[in-house]
Amino acid sequence: MAGRSAPSLPRVFWSFLRLGLTAFGGPAMVAYIGEMAVDRREWLSKQSFREGAAVAQTIPGATAMQTAAYVGLRLRGTIGAAAAYIGFGLPAFLLMVALSALYSASHKSPISMSVFHGLQVIVVAIIAKAAITFGRSTVKGLWDGVIALAVAGYLFLGGNPVVAILAGAVVGLLAYRQASPSSDAGQHSDSPVLCSTTRQALALIVVGAVLLAVLLLLNRRLFDLASLMLKVDVLAFGGGFASVPVMLHSVAEVNHWMSTRTFMDGIAMGQVTPGPIVITATFVGYQVAGVLGAVVATVAVFFPSFVVLVLIVPCFDRLNRNPRFQMAMQGILASFVGLLLSVTVRFAVAAPWSPPSIVIGCAALVALMLYVGVPWVVLPGALLSAFVLH
Repeated sequence: MAGRSAPSLPRVFWSFLRLGLTAFGGPAMVAYIGEMAVDRREWLSKQSFREGAAVAQTIPGATAMQTAAYVGLRLRGTIGAAAAYIGFGLPAFLLMVALSALYSASHKSPISMSVFHGLQVIVVAIIAKAAITFGRSTVKGLWDGVIALAVAGYLFLGGNPVVAILAGAVVGLLAYRQASPSSDAGQHSDSPVLCSTTRQALALIVVGAVLLAVLLLLNRRLFDLASLMLKVDVLAFGGGFASVPVMLHSVAEVNHWMSTRTFMDGIAMGQVTPGPIVITATFVGYQVAGVLGAVVATVAVFFPSFVVLVLIVPCFDRLNRNPRFQMAMQGILASFVGLLLSVTVRFAVAAPWSPPSIVIGCAALVALMLYVGVPWVVLPGALLSAFVLH
């Protein structure tokens, strides 16, 4: 810490709750977390925060959520990480539950159908923009492109996203022979020293396993929902958008809980709430099993990445210096470019295209590429759709 005593747990919680109320923009929120934790509160040094951002981008999970948890972990240990994590994500969860209930009650009305037809087209633009941005930052060489295109082709043929991700890691280990540690890996860290958090992580795993067993005994549908979301989070390397292909595959194709279009409606609503795109899990849970389903899905989709953060941070420097880890990670990230490309095509095929919706979709993509905030694309798009799409 930057020369100050650790803040109380309530202060950590309320600070991140206030920040979570305006947490629009996904990974862009990392900068605002840094402004609060480093500049205003002086809880961490700049280098310590940069290390946290690197951890959040390397391990599974939504980047902004993981960064919030990292700050809490540095300040107050595992319980501090939980306070920051819950505080930051709670506003998005509550708003998503309310929107999901409203959707269930009114989405078949003519106006609602027009709005969601427009939003489905905008979701295509959002995912396309994510694929372009992620591709620009990830595809740097021949093997990156080969992995991305191979994964996209495999998924076009009906392949399993989990197999594609694992294959990307294996190809990365074989192909990226010249990988070297990142330039920051060997730098001296001025982060507050953390004792091993292995015991806390193992305790969390035991608690999670017990709760999962209880669901299996009491409600198989909730157990299946929780299991699905746990898998989604474990494989969400590269940020929240990486969860979309796996979630879509499991929800629409494997379990047949909803159509692709309904899933797209959930993504659209998630984009007008603060928090990461993975909050779509709350919508899925609500559609499957009401409020209890929303709670189970949300906890499950954030739980594994939180445990990984608690376990990894004390030994991250050693892990990040491991060339094999870096090669596997590069292969995984390249595979996500292919996953996002395939989902863009899948969503585009499912979207209700018409001359007005084509204009709305193209305008949305242009605005997003010009760095207009997602809420300021979604909200006007929804309003326009209510009037022009019938």
